[in-house]
Amino acid sequence: MAEKASEVSARAGLNSEPRASGAAWVAHRERGSARLLAGMILISLRIGRPAGRLVLYCIALYYFLFAPTERRHQIAYLRQVFGRKPTPAERFRQLFAFSTTLHDRLYVLHERYDLFDISTEGEELMLETLARGRGAFLLGAHLGSTDMIGAVGRRRPEGLRVALAMYEDNASRFNAMLRASGCARLPEIIPLGHLDAMLRIRDCLAEGTCVGLLADRTIGEGPAQLVNFLGRPALFPTSPMRAAAALRCPVIFMCSLYQGGNRYRVIFREIADFAHLTPERRDTAVREGIARYVALLEQYCREGPYNWFNFYDFWQGRHIADDAARESRG
Repeated sequence: MAEKASEVSARAGLNSEPRASGAAWVAHRERGSARLLAGMILISLRIGRPAGRLVLYCIALYYFLFAPTERRHQIAYLRQVFGRKPTPAERFRQLFAFSTTLHDRLYVLHERYDLFDISTEGEELMLETLARGRGAFLLGAHLGSTDMIGAVGRRRPEGLRVALAMYEDNASRFNAMLRASGCARLPEIIPLGHLDAMLRIRDCLAEGTCVGLLADRTIGEGPAQLVNFLGRPALFPTSPMRAAAALRCPVIFMCSLYQGGNRYRVIFREIADFAHLTPERRDTAVREGIARYVALLEQYCREGPYNWFNFYDFWQGRHIADDAARESRG
């Protein structure tokens, strides 16, 4: 099995790109505790969403006051998207949106879709994918709530099967949260970083299952592409797009923007379809696909600026981006 996985990875070209330096988010541990999580679950599920949301103001205020590192990176992002220094109210609004999406995950996992007003754009792309009987890569970002995307799929009679591909540490934390919440139906998680991950992804696609992946963070020394994002060069991983090209599957951008109250806006947009990709076009098509992904990500960051939840040095400092640019030029 290890040999087959290596063959798939080689076709994906996972080792042929300039490699990004380890991102700060890998070493950064999110705050919180199992006791706090258990308390939030108890309040949210037994007392209801309105009571749970009162606690969110306290959580958002805590991070607003006592998270200086995250605050510095939050201000850097909001300055880029607004073109000016953000106000304290704008910073708090982003933190509250982040807390809300995590809180609402509990209700989605328990299939309480009646609590939300969800609008959709581009859902016909997903219907076409289901009709073909083969899966697609759903590339998202740490933008809004990915959980609401699954809610859209499960509320349709024909269903939408989605397996989530995650880095192993994130997968472990997510599984722990799922177990703590006591939800009955757990999504399939594919831990990335194992030799058989590509084989499992290939099998899911062949079975008509879509593979969801957040593609806005580099990890370790992974291959990356330098792309202008919100007016500054940033490194984006190339492995997800190369894997899609190697597996000859369509790639769809996904996001779900929180719009206040109980309202979410779920969006699907086509990025690329590698079904008929020729070998000589692969590198160019992958670069174009990543550029398209980043352009869509920037568009929806500007439309829903408070939905961006990367509270670390996303641009990794100008010197890193400059080094990557020199290496890519040869």
